[in-house]
Amino acid sequence: QVQLVESGGGSVQPGGSLRLSCTASGINLRHYVVNWYRQFPGKEREWLAYITVSRDTHYHSSLKGRFTISRDDTKNAAYLQMNNLIPEDTAVYYCNANGPERLWGQGTQVTVSS
Repeated sequence: QVQLVESGGGSVQPGGSLRLSCTASGINLRHYVVNWYRQFPGKEREWLAYITVSRDTHYHSSLKGRFTISRDDTKNAAYLQMNNLIPEDTAVYYCNANGPERLWGQGTQVTVSS
């Protein structure tokens, strides 16, 4: 079955960290550019970052260095390390893989609250 599955979301206090994972099955993720997005209630998905097959990375300027995207092709996975989280980061986070196919995961909820 071809799919992407996000994990690692949850609740965290402001200033905390989370590491989201995006694990692929049915495809070889090494052939795909991986993006992370997030979606606030009632809003369109917002692009956050991408990592290419050669591990070049690019980030939305608003993240100000708090998030880091990475990949481990031996595990068929990509990651989003999120540090210094703020309440405004509360959203559903999605990974997306672009390559021979275009795939989306189901999303994982991140809640930042004291």
